Amino acid sequence: MRIEEIHQRLVDKFGGEAIRELKTGVKDPWIEVAADRIADVAAFVHDDPDLALDALNDLCGSDWLETDAKKKTPCEPHVEVVYHLYSYTHKHFCKLKVKVPRWNDGKAGSLPRVPTVSHVWGIADWHEREAYDLVGIEFTGHPNLRRILCPEDWEGHPLRKDYEFPLEYHGVRGK
Repeated sequence: MRIEEIHQRLVDKFGGEAIRELKTGVKDPWIEVAADRIADVAAFVHDDPDLALDALNDLCGSDWLETDAKKKTPCEPHVEVVYHLYSYTHKHFCKLKVKVPRWNDGKAGSLPRVPTVSHVWGIADWHEREAYDLVGIEFTGHPNLRRILCPEDWEGHPLRKDYEFPLEYHGVRGK
C-alpha cells in the first residue's frame, strides 16, 4: 500500500484534526499525527488487517530549533517524534510524525508530552526512553520512563540544540 492510501485510510478513520499532513515529494514521505491521538492511531495501524504495521523499526526524537537564517526550511521551534513502521505481512513502510512545542505550555524547562506507544510495539519502551533521555520528550503512560544512556543525575538533554555541555561532572572536566 502506498503512503497516500495509508493517509486516506487514517483521515477516513480519525479525521483531519488528528491526521494533520501528508508530506510527499521528499525522499522519505511521512504523515503527521496530532500528539494526543498517536496512541489511537498506532493501535489502528498495528491492528488493521489491511495495514498490519506490526514492526516499529525506529522511534526517534528530533529538536528543531532553527537559529540559522540561511536554512532552506525555516520553521517554528518544536520537537518531533518520528515513527518508522513496517508491515511484514504486506511489505510496505510508513513514517508517522508527531510535532509538539519545545516546552510544555510554553514554560522553559517543562518537557513536551506525547502519549506512549509502548503498549502497541514493545520495542517502543527502549526507543521512548532514549528520546526522553537525549531530546527531553516525556512519554505519558510509559511504564518505566527513566534515562537509558545518561546517568540518572545528568542535567539536561544532550541532543537539544540549546544544550550546554557541563564544564564538570562529578569532578571530571568536560571541556
